[in-house]
Amino acid sequence: MKKLLLLLIAGVLLTACGTKKPNNKNSCSTLKVYSWGVYIGPNVKSDFEKKYNVRVIYDEFPSNEDMYTKLQGGESYDVIYPSDYMIERLIAEDYLQKIDKSLIPNFDRLLESVRDWDYDPGNQYSVPYFWGNVGLLYNTENVDEDDLEKQGYGIMANPKYSGRIIVYDSERDAFMMALKALGYSMNSSDEKEIEAAYQWLLKQKDTMRPLYQDDQSIDGMVAGSRDLALMYSGDAVYVMGENEDMAFYIPESGTNLWLDAMVIPKDSNCRDLAHKWINFQLEPDIARQNTLEVCYTTTVAEIYDEMIGEDGEFADISAYQVRTDNPRDEIFHYNAEIKKILADLWTRVHAH
Repeated sequence: MKKLLLLLIAGVLLTACGTKKPNNKNSCSTLKVYSWGVYIGPNVKSDFEKKYNVRVIYDEFPSNEDMYTKLQGGESYDVIYPSDYMIERLIAEDYLQKIDKSLIPNFDRLLESVRDWDYDPGNQYSVPYFWGNVGLLYNTENVDEDDLEKQGYGIMANPKYSGRIIVYDSERDAFMMALKALGYSMNSSDEKEIEAAYQWLLKQKDTMRPLYQDDQSIDGMVAGSRDLALMYSGDAVYVMGENEDMAFYIPESGTNLWLDAMVIPKDSNCRDLAHKWINFQLEPDIARQNTLEVCYTTTVAEIYDEMIGEDGEFADISAYQVRTDNPRDEIFHYNAEIKKILADLWTRVHAH
């Protein structure tokens, strides 16, 4: 009897002194996150791992479409960071589980202006992370600001700047530019409008000799190798911080207002830990680290106000402040048929 009692006590002691259990209800020891490259502060991942005694596998994707293809192939993640139109698609195709806001008390820290967008009414499936506009980054020494104000995106077809422009190598962004230059909605499904935008892009290629680039456009504008670039505001913030000759202009004719958010795929088995990760990103200290590292605009109200305040890191960089009061600005909506058409037409532009 005494021997049995000693064995029982020893078992209890081994359990108590053994490997520390993860500090989350469903006992997940590993969280798989899928996000854009360089999208969190350098210590955020390790800080989360220490706080919850877990391991975070952090994979990166170059585009929403690459991310979607991987999900289609059966890859499983616990938190992913899609853009607005892709979230709309993932909701429609039943890829996501609903967010439990009772597990994300920091949701209340979000700016009112990033909540309840129509790709996810009520933020049932997504929690806003970074947001911004698309606009024109330009060299103030070489680009006439009157041209910008009078022509908007049309300046990207002005022969005066031939050989000096950069365009994102993306049918979505290129057609947004062309459609807006022509006065149309960037979500247009009108065949004549899309054809007109296609012809505009063909003519632009012939007369403007644009560079079609993605991340390389950032380095090119920092170096001053080109004078005009179609650019996301977060990238523009970084370039403007590196090259004082650069400025950012958003055409009055309207542009893309975009938002990236955190979502939880339906097949995640670490729901509680996934909510902890999302809530962690909205902590003021963490949100500050993230925005200072990435230069994209935070969705956390307290940190947004701090960044654009009198002594804020981005107080003098206009691209950091998101334009929300122009009724001609739009978010992208997912349309499978139109996406296929634009992708085909963009291939033809490249081959032209």
